[in-house]
Amino acid sequence: MKTKIYLIALVLISSLISSCSSDDELNYQNDFEKSEKAWLDFKESSSNSYKYTVSEGSVFLDYGWETTITVSNGKIIQRHFKYTGNTENIPDNVPLEWTEEENQINSHENSPAAAALTLDQIYNKAEKEWLIKRKDATVYFEAKNNGLISSCGYVPKGCMDDCFFGIRIKSVNPYLNER
Repeated sequence: MKTKIYLIALVLISSLISSCSSDDELNYQNDFEKSEKAWLDFKESSSNSYKYTVSEGSVFLDYGWETTITVSNGKIIQRHFKYTGNTENIPDNVPLEWTEEENQINSHENSPAAAALTLDQIYNKAEKEWLIKRKDATVYFEAKNNGLISSCGYVPKGCMDDCFFGIRIKSVNPYLNER
């Protein structure tokens, strides 16, 4: 009789443990997985060559900025930056627009430009950093770029100012090697 009770207890405990396992380690787990599949399909259909534009700004400024990353065969070949909106309050010594070619990528270190990352790297950061469950933050995820990430990140609870940690991708398009 004791053996039966132990066996039943073991089965119940095992089922509890398996039901609480890694199914929900990420916020938006199912949405992320669908988006990742859409990314892998797009990556294959575009020969891993694409352009995407990150849109950023501040709730306190009249202007924002965009960074467009160009990837050819999985390698970043260009990063283009420009301020958008009312740029009158940007100092004259700050260039409103610039482009870095392959051998210069990330050379504009003190600018608000988005880091030059491939979409593979973005999906990795989404899974490892931005979407992990946190008790002290609100997490966001959207996939409005034909199923690809459009917004992914988190805002620490209690933060009142520009506190979004993540990425906002305005568009993703195949890149036809024009070089």
